[in-house]
Amino acid sequence: MRDLVEYVARALADAPDEVQVDERVGATTAITLRVAPEDLGRVIGRQGKTVKALRTLVAAKARVEGRRVMLEILD
Repeated sequence: MRDLVEYVARALADAPDEVQVDERVGATTAITLRVAPEDLGRVIGRQGKTVKALRTLVAAKARVEGRRVMLEILD
C-alpha cells in the first residue's frame, strides 16, 4: 500500500526526493504522506480531485487485501 502512494506522489511532485510516506499498521492502516510545500497543491489538486482519486485507489487496493486504510496528507 505504501508503495502505491509513494509511486503516485513521486510522479506528481516536482521534488520527488522530498516525498515521505509513513505507514502504521493496526486495525485500520494509517498512511501519512508528506510532500514539499510547493507540491502540496499539485498532490491535492483542484477542489481535492487528485487526492480523492488517490484515496479511491488506496481504498480499492485495501478492499482487495481485506484491510481498512486511511490516507492523510500533512503540510
